[in-house]
Amino acid sequence: MHNRRDFLTATGSIAAGLALPTLATAQERRFQPRQGGWRTFELTTRVEPALAQGASRVWVPIPSLDTDWQQSLESSFATNGRAERVSDGVEGARMLRVDFDTAAAQPFVELTTRVRTRDRAVDWSHRQAVKEDRDTLAHALQPTTLIPTDGIVRDTARKAVGDARTDEDKVRRLYDWVVANAFREPAVRGCGEGDIKTMLETGNLGGKCADINALFVGLCRSVGVPAHDVYGLRLAPSAFGYKELGSNSASLKGAQHCRAEVFLQSRGWVAMDPADVAKVMRQETPQWIKTVDHPLVAPVYRGLYGGWEGNWVGYNRAHDVRLPGSRLGPLGFMMYPVAEDAQGRFDSYAPDDFKYQISARELKA
Repeated sequence: MHNRRDFLTATGSIAAGLALPTLATAQERRFQPRQGGWRTFELTTRVEPALAQGASRVWVPIPSLDTDWQQSLESSFATNGRAERVSDGVEGARMLRVDFDTAAAQPFVELTTRVRTRDRAVDWSHRQAVKEDRDTLAHALQPTTLIPTDGIVRDTARKAVGDARTDEDKVRRLYDWVVANAFREPAVRGCGEGDIKTMLETGNLGGKCADINALFVGLCRSVGVPAHDVYGLRLAPSAFGYKELGSNSASLKGAQHCRAEVFLQSRGWVAMDPADVAKVMRQETPQWIKTVDHPLVAPVYRGLYGGWEGNWVGYNRAHDVRLPGSRLGPLGFMMYPVAEDAQGRFDSYAPDDFKYQISARELKA
């Protein structure tokens, strides 16, 4: 096992003011998302719950975001159960709920959704005051069960931002702090749990996207910068050749990925993804890369501060999701199919046991 403590010691001094890399060599990989044309995908999720005992209920997430970078279009379904489109009612997560009774010998539901996506990239040379609904901004500052904004979270954020006063300066330092101190841990199941207080209290900042981007979101919120996670799914390979930043469209089990957004007063909602920087550093090559100046990492580190690639769909921005009709407690977030039967909740991180399949295909004009 790598000695992460030594790595933190070596990088901790740069966390508060890590400069953008100026490295530009012939070996540097290209990663430059640019807002442009739309891509249309058809996304199919098929669930065949392995009933252990009695009746069951399934919830399948439906893309629910309509923005300048995603359009959630029509959806349709086939099932031998009783299906209804529902919402959690608070956080805006949409889903298909399907009930199966004990007579269903081979229960199934297949949900097909069309979405349009495109790259995002902020123009840092252009400033303009942006108005946003007060309630939306207030909601993006609130603590959640897994993302508190007081105590060790706020203390950590204040140390990381130092003397920064503007929202952009704070976010720049927090992004750099997370990249320098958090790290991708492949052994974590699924996308992680996003329990940032425990991460900070234990000093173990290893995790996956739901951990690392939740940490970034919580740190931003704790110093007054509205932020939220966006929970979704990779749909296709990366156009820039990074294997870890794309997926196999024919089989998207395990392709779930959450990203982050922050609201900057002179930019509006801006894309961020420090978790994918960590993923490239840890998994793009057999060797763990431990510097953002590496020619493979540098363009990703730059590009994911203010942008992301449109080979991904966002389901929702929901935290503390209450599933309509569930007998059990809320979810920290929803970007996987969920099911319950008389014995309890299925393991969404085990699609082959659950069981479900997800695939996508790009529709050409």
